[in-house]
Amino acid sequence: MKAYSLDLRQKIIDAYTNHEGSIRQVAQRFKVAKSFVQKLLKRYREEGTLEAKAHGGGFASKLAQHLEVVQQLVAEDNDATLAELCKALEQRSGVRVSQSTLCRELQQLKLTRKKSPSMPPKQKPSGCKI
Repeated sequence: MKAYSLDLRQKIIDAYTNHEGSIRQVAQRFKVAKSFVQKLLKRYREEGTLEAKAHGGGFASKLAQHLEVVQQLVAEDNDATLAELCKALEQRSGVRVSQSTLCRELQQLKLTRKKSPSMPPKQKPSGCKI
């Protein structure tokens, strides 16, 4: 979810400090949660700022340090299935990941696994009228 604008935050603080209503009334007026107004007031009092906090990020991928190995494996055998790539990755680098994790990493790296057909395409019989 996107952070509320600095302008809206300032209006909320101004409305509350000018005694234009309680926290609940200010929240209803600006169509925000009561807890948001409470947290905003607390942060304004303690830190003197209205800016949104920085995003905390997420978890680092298990494969972040093994991207070169993944690229080499796909380059060596682009016909390998995800299961085969997972086994080869575990043998080479000792990192065990699920097929879905490896698939997401391949998508982020924009690496495609081209599958060659196992059987040649069927040819139409010479006497066929289709």
